[in-house]
Amino acid sequence: MADLPVLDGAGLRALAERSAAVTVACACNEAALAAWTSTPLSFPESQLEDVGTLYLDPYDEPGFAEYHPHGTRYDSADAPVALRHFPYNRCNIATCTVCGRCYLRYTEAGGYFVDRRIRALNRPELVSEASA
Repeated sequence: MADLPVLDGAGLRALAERSAAVTVACACNEAALAAWTSTPLSFPESQLEDVGTLYLDPYDEPGFAEYHPHGTRYDSADAPVALRHFPYNRCNIATCTVCGRCYLRYTEAGGYFVDRRIRALNRPELVSEASA
């Protein structure tokens, strides 16, 4: 994680715009990933390459406060991508090496489980730099 560049809102928006412009068919785009979901078993994770992170400091535990000014929820497809809020403050950004689509990813670690979560990064209008 330390070798990945920390992205700001402009950088994240640029990746979202690039991802939104991809129209080719690809195995990474077969599942509906508009909202946060557990990474499907059929998702081709081997095609992804991490290109950036939203983790500001790998030695600091980011908070769990979410950002939903318009009544969205964690699992809403139109929830803001709020860089400094949960779960985005724990995310890496990955690009599909086959088609160029971008995804937000983080690992949810509960008491008895670990769950890799994923969300497509293809709606630049949802990127928010609201402070924590």
